[in-house]
Amino acid sequence: MRIDELFASGATHSFEFFPPKSDEESVKLARTLDELEPLRPSFVSVTYRGGRESRQRTFDLVTQIQRGGRLTAMAHLICVGHSRAEMRDILKNYLDAGVVNVMALGGDIPDDASLVASEFNHAIDLVRLAREVGDFSIGVAAHPQGHPRSVDLASDRRYLAQKLELADFAVTQFFFELEEWTRLVGELAELGSTKPVLPGIMPVTTLSGIERMATMGARVPEVLVRRLETAYERGGPPAVRAEGIKAAIELGGQLLEARAPGLHFYTLNQSTATREIHRALFSQP
Repeated sequence: MRIDELFASGATHSFEFFPPKSDEESVKLARTLDELEPLRPSFVSVTYRGGRESRQRTFDLVTQIQRGGRLTAMAHLICVGHSRAEMRDILKNYLDAGVVNVMALGGDIPDDASLVASEFNHAIDLVRLAREVGDFSIGVAAHPQGHPRSVDLASDRRYLAQKLELADFAVTQFFFELEEWTRLVGELAELGSTKPVLPGIMPVTTLSGIERMATMGARVPEVLVRRLETAYERGGPPAVRAEGIKAAIELGGQLLEARAPGLHFYTLNQSTATREIHRALFSQP
């Protein structure tokens, strides 16, 4: 299935994974996929951090999922560190493998010194190339709080609207308040962009996660920080986890009520918290 067509059928629910680096991680991910597959996700996506080894792991996992025939897969691509010819070959290989859903990202500078100098400046350049290569369903990244490298929020929104003129949909970085998504969508609409913006969900289940989330580009609001700290005082780490999942369920419910196109769960290759949140929101057994 093409992801851009899935949105026409109602709210989607999707899961994101990262490719394993070891046999142990492979076993863990296989177990997670087995546990989440019964939830019948609309699609699953696989990240790519850059570098030849990571790129191959992403390709192998995406094509393995796609060949299985039970799940629709989306491959993440980053343009940093690639030539146009190299990226054209990557896109053609995905088409040959039957993968038509891709996420076009700028990406961080990879550590792999063997990579050639990038011939792309921004993710929109990768979107343009994908359009040239084939009939892909293309997603791009959106940051409710603004991309960490953006000069200001206004320019961030303008660049995102430009990407969405060529892409089919956006998937957001995780965030924690409904107003962050509604503001993003409203500001894009003012710029003439009405493509689907799929909100990303990831619960804060530890106090240490508060700082980690901020370094990943999504500050945890003070009201949620206080909730988690109060939970810790009441019952330690288990109470923090329960409160974080409760907050994620509340946010997901608010987003669905606000008619978000769906929910995208950042799983960190684990199923337990995702299944709890999904069960509460979608009434799955």
